[in-house]
Amino acid sequence: MLVIVGYLVVLASVFGGFALAGGHLAALFQPVELLMIGGAATGAFFVGNNSKAVKATLKALPTVLKGSKYTRALYMDLMALLYELLTKIRKEGLMSVEADVDAPQDSPLFAKYPAVMADHHLIEFLTDYLRLMVSGSMNAFEIENLMDNEIETHHHEGEVPVHVIAKLGDAMPAFGIVAAVMGVVHTMESVGLPPAELGILIAHALVGTFLGILLAYGFVGPLATLLEQKLHESTKVFQCIKVTLLASINGYAPAIAVEFGRKVLFSTERPSFSELEEHVKGAKSR
Repeated sequence: MLVIVGYLVVLASVFGGFALAGGHLAALFQPVELLMIGGAATGAFFVGNNSKAVKATLKALPTVLKGSKYTRALYMDLMALLYELLTKIRKEGLMSVEADVDAPQDSPLFAKYPAVMADHHLIEFLTDYLRLMVSGSMNAFEIENLMDNEIETHHHEGEVPVHVIAKLGDAMPAFGIVAAVMGVVHTMESVGLPPAELGILIAHALVGTFLGILLAYGFVGPLATLLEQKLHESTKVFQCIKVTLLASINGYAPAIAVEFGRKVLFSTERPSFSELEEHVKGAKSR
């Protein structure tokens, strides 16, 4: 929603300001210029990226219209789930969660947290490392190193659409100049026309530069920034799981381990100690 609002503000500010200055909006309507800029950008997008990058970018673009799913409520459910899992392990041993880890979709414990279960990447990350803990064949340092590598891989994969969109935005002004040059060439071919008509052709040519810059900094570039912010949010949830599980492996009580996880969250999503405590108690009673 904010993306659409932002685009409307950009359009209203630029075109509204032009109209208030006495400009004629019809002069800015140049579909041929848009065709040249948009077509060249689309072609460069496919030329400059392999199929994996293209698919990742096309998959990521619809997410810019959605709000963040990594809310305070999700984190509170996640930490309540971690608390219950670690408490069960502390009381009954690591083998007690083997059935929950192997089939989380059938686990009554996991079923209490549908918001967490809806994120299969999160569940896969959590159950994979709980499974390694159950196996007992890896120490805390080895698990931490493996977690870091997986989180780094996730981050690198998430950066692909960000870089693709950013480079596309950087190219837009150049494609605008290309369109403007083509317009100037057309104007030079028509040098025999009256000055008034030549002026119109030159104005049309300059619209290409204007559109290229507007698309770059008003439309395409901000999408790369937004995708990068979403990537940081998706990485943070894995870091929360990581520090919580490592704290448990190192011998801390479940309540303290969950506190480790709470502390790494962004301040905008981090619940207070009392909020989390009340939520965990309410979740346990369900």
